[in-house]
Amino acid sequence: MQKFNKLKSIPAYLPIVNIDTDMIIPKQFLKTIKRTGLGKNLFFEMRYNDQGKEINDFVLNQNPYNESKILIAGKNFGCGSSREHAPWALLDFGITCVISSSYADIFYSNCFKNGILPIIIEEEIIKELSEYANRREEISVDLNEEKIVYGNNEIKFKIDAFKKKCLLEGLDDIALSLKKSEKIESFENDLKNTKPWIFND
Repeated sequence: MQKFNKLKSIPAYLPIVNIDTDMIIPKQFLKTIKRTGLGKNLFFEMRYNDQGKEINDFVLNQNPYNESKILIAGKNFGCGSSREHAPWALLDFGITCVISSSYADIFYSNCFKNGILPIIIEEEIIKELSEYANRREEISVDLNEEKIVYGNNEIKFKIDAFKKKCLLEGLDDIALSLKKSEKIESFENDLKNTKPWIFND
């Protein structure tokens, strides 16, 4: 997992509430277990028409938003089913930070496990940031300082200390387990000595 520290980008603004995971990545694209290749299908039904052509009015089909690393979204983002493909699709598209006033719990947790920073801020600040998106102006996110900088303004946000550590160090669940490999190996060796029948073929 890539480490997350600081990020600067022109944000893309998607002012739709209750965007569920099926809208983020529809069910027909869930057959793969690979984390790559899903970006082209992100928000599929909003990005493409029935002939498979891009809908020009959709924000992520427009320049410079098609290269945005920050997505500003409506409240309750990521609701619906718990599919991990949703953060995979966002990440594969290039989005590494989502800003919203609220998230579905499972989606929020899945973001941290896949290298995406989900920031929770008040609706009033969302409106201020949306103006920067509309003017195609960059904003900055500093995870270590837990702040968003936009123009001459900055706003603080709060992140759980453990989740913050995982993002800063690029630690997913597998990496966290590997950090304890010595203890795991020691436990297995002790188990072999005290209960050898467990390891018999």
